[in-house]
Amino acid sequence: MNLLSDPLFQPVRYGAIEAANRIVMAPLTRTRANSDDAVHALQAEYYKQRASAGLIVSEATHISPQGKGYAGAPGIYSHAQVEGWRLVTRAVHDAGGLMVLQLWHVGRVSHPSLQPGGKLPVAPSAIGFEGHAFTYDGPQDFVTPRALETDEIPGIIADYAAAAENAKSAGFDGVEVHSANAYLLDQFLRDGTNKRTDRYGGGIDNRARLTLEVTDAVTKVWGADRVGIRLSPSLTIHGMSESDPAALFGYVAGELGKRGLAYLHVVEPSNPRGDPADRLIDPVILRRAFGGPYIGNGSYTGDRARAAIKAGLIDAASFGRPFISNPDLPRRLADNLPLNPLNADRIYSGGADGYTDYPYFTA
Repeated sequence: MNLLSDPLFQPVRYGAIEAANRIVMAPLTRTRANSDDAVHALQAEYYKQRASAGLIVSEATHISPQGKGYAGAPGIYSHAQVEGWRLVTRAVHDAGGLMVLQLWHVGRVSHPSLQPGGKLPVAPSAIGFEGHAFTYDGPQDFVTPRALETDEIPGIIADYAAAAENAKSAGFDGVEVHSANAYLLDQFLRDGTNKRTDRYGGGIDNRARLTLEVTDAVTKVWGADRVGIRLSPSLTIHGMSESDPAALFGYVAGELGKRGLAYLHVVEPSNPRGDPADRLIDPVILRRAFGGPYIGNGSYTGDRARAAIKAGLIDAASFGRPFISNPDLPRRLADNLPLNPLNADRIYSGGADGYTDYPYFTA
């Protein structure tokens, strides 16, 4: 395909971030950080290999020890972690790429063995759920979390702001607030997990308060035009539920739009524009409410992404698993080349195996 006419390969602006194409590398947890939750030369090589993406969103990165929920996931709260991420951003920039850091607090999706002092994970409300945490001792049953006290919440907001400062020190081009995928901010948003009676619970405006206050704190560090945010209104993993998702997420998208953020990144159903029964809210509602650049994430292929861009449904598409096994994914999408198969057994474990050893396409 002629790149001059290919919708995927037109430049796009996410606020102050100018991307050369509309292919975004989605955040992908790979659990290869060292014992200090710091990334290192291996991650620098991995992200450098994928720098032809218009924009890379880093793997989810916990903002504090309390925010951790996965063995081997990286952090952004210590000097060693900042230095590790600086290796990564330097490698990506040297290869001509752009990269933002995804800021993460898992909330109840954790385990005492991953928490400081073996304490309970925190959540908006003390509601348990089924499933297994990924700990250093293997899968462990999730526990019923502890409900955060109201006076603890400003400290969590401050942790997000400090992590945003650290991301700037590490050389990123911006940050993405992770308010999706059943983690802490998402838990506060939804009435199935938020039963609070203080100013952070009850009506939609109260349940949205923490996401908006975190966003405001982060934009004070970066400026709104270098801050994106991720939402997942149709996901019901980890026992998540919401009685009126259209009202909730429509309100949240509208409030975020007023802030002039760089972009809205939405986890759509796996069939983004398929059967309406497969989605709790039409992504078009969110795009219109937000009003700014919209990145769709939902098992897009190159052709489906092109069609969605041409139809005005999305501004860009983020690709997850295809980027794991295809470091040169943009080239493969441009020329309709076959994709490498994914080594599913090595997504979350190992060193270079199943990480930096996927081949580039050779004719």
